[in-house]
Amino acid sequence: MPPARANDSTGPVMPAVAAPALPLRRHDGAAPMLAAQLRGSLTAVQLMFTGCSTVCPIQGALFSTLQAALLTERNAAVRLLSLSIDPLADDPAALSAWLRRFGARPTWSAAAPAPEALESMFRLFTGGAAAGDRHTGQVYLFDRRARLVWRTSELPPAEEVMAGLRQIG
Repeated sequence: MPPARANDSTGPVMPAVAAPALPLRRHDGAAPMLAAQLRGSLTAVQLMFTGCSTVCPIQGALFSTLQAALLTERNAAVRLLSLSIDPLADDPAALSAWLRRFGARPTWSAAAPAPEALESMFRLFTGGAAAGDRHTGQVYLFDRRARLVWRTSELPPAEEVMAGLRQIG
């Protein structure tokens, strides 16, 4: 099977795509750039919004399961990031409530892009492909250099995400 291209929907992203310096607002009020937030650790990212009652709670449960699996493997080097697609509604208080709802530990954070950075964020995750419904259930894996290197299937089981992390780790 040939390697995946940057705009393929699942599997390896080749070549890897560097995360841009998009401004974020985290659940704790910090305001890092996306690239800085991702740099230094393998990171699994999900797109979500706290007001969602359909796909996003399933994604939160997935990250909760993934967090437990990482703890079981004693793999504290992997970080989780819930990244909001609704920056106007998802302020630090809403993002903190999201994390509490799913039992997040310190290696799991939540953030929202600045409203003006939302389109650039979508371009990063879709690889420039046209995106109709931006409410995706994929998990995006970044290497230690803040590069997007893997996209999972929609609403993957935790085992699929763990396998991707092992592949890139």
